Amino acid sequence: MKRPSLGAILLALIPYIAGCFSVPLWDRIYPMVFGLPFNFFWLTLCLLLMPICLWGAYRLEESRSAGPHDQGGDD
Repeated sequence: MKRPSLGAILLALIPYIAGCFSVPLWDRIYPMVFGLPFNFFWLTLCLLLMPICLWGAYRLEESRSAGPHDQGGDD
């Protein structure tokens, strides 16, 4: 099994860091964003960001593992 690339690791860490370590920056009730308190909006945004970042990490690893030997043809 190959080690994941640095880009895939960084993409996977974006929502984790945004959700866990930025709390002191956004822990406020006001302002309101789309009718939600900002802290609830931020956590919802992190939850929506997570699958996008993980999909990007998956695509990076998929393209990295597909080499010239995997390019079509009959075996």
